[in-house]
Amino acid sequence: MTAAAASRPPLVLTLGEPAGVGPEIVVKAWRALAAAGPAFAVLGDAEVLKASGAPVRQIMSAPEAGNAFGEALPVIHRPLPTIAKPGAPDPANAPVVADWIEEAVGLALSGEASGVVTAPIAKAPLYAAGFRFPGHTEFIAELTADAPFAGVRGPVMMLTAKDLRACLVTIHVALDQVAELVTHERVVRVARVVHDALKRDFGITRPRLALAALNPHAGESGSIGLQEVEVLRPAAEALRAEGIDISDPRPADTMFHDEARAGYDAAICLYHDQALIPVKTLDFWGGVNATLGLPIVRTSPDHGVGFDIAGQGVARPDSLIAAIRLADQMAEARATR
Repeated sequence: MTAAAASRPPLVLTLGEPAGVGPEIVVKAWRALAAAGPAFAVLGDAEVLKASGAPVRQIMSAPEAGNAFGEALPVIHRPLPTIAKPGAPDPANAPVVADWIEEAVGLALSGEASGVVTAPIAKAPLYAAGFRFPGHTEFIAELTADAPFAGVRGPVMMLTAKDLRACLVTIHVALDQVAELVTHERVVRVARVVHDALKRDFGITRPRLALAALNPHAGESGSIGLQEVEVLRPAAEALRAEGIDISDPRPADTMFHDEARAGYDAAICLYHDQALIPVKTLDFWGGVNATLGLPIVRTSPDHGVGFDIAGQGVARPDSLIAAIRLADQMAEARATR
């Protein structure tokens, strides 16, 4: 752990869906990071983590985690109303799962935590309990909407794997809706957020963006679709006029090999699989989801709750460990900016 990291508040990690793999991977991540950090405090039910085999130390505030982290998993205990059974989510626990997220965001906004890492949540029990957001990203965006922020506000979803940062213009929408939703305004907004975040959160002085095309062969000058001619190229030209280094739309099938990735700092992708396929191909187990354009740092593992393997001891913590390390790097970049 660097001296700068030791002087910052720890991260706070929300336990996520307690009936999924969250408790197991949190414990495994702590075991992997206990010696060298980065340190984090868990917001969740201490009894669930004890059942997953961790030595737990209950703490009252996130800053206490730094002193405890090398010896025990620091937990800000917020109990569940019912016992969590692996593989069997209970809607009765869902409001508390949402409360963990809200409290973690509050700790980051107050400066008691340097960032938030969120373990996976299950949407169905949350929706059954009245949760009205599509997921973490939208919920955290609303929780931070009134907080001051000097940057370009998102949220924008970024997926990372190795040296690839892939940022999304549309996310969880049907493929037949993408062409209509990829507008000049959305492309420009996402690129502005990404450009600012690369400087703020990654310390890149002069970010280089690569814009993916929507159609094969980047539309072949309009013969295989007009989005590149009518939407994407004009958006890129407008962004360059603002001083943002962004390419014209590039054929997506030539953007993600090693030599291509060396030519840009982030890819602006237009739909879910355009970003997720290269990310998961490069590092299936270690991909990370980060939210750009927020007043706080927020990352998450790039996988779901894993009800089918919960409680079996076989869940891999790679993605969560990578998310913790990325959150720490982003927090350090903000602290030294």
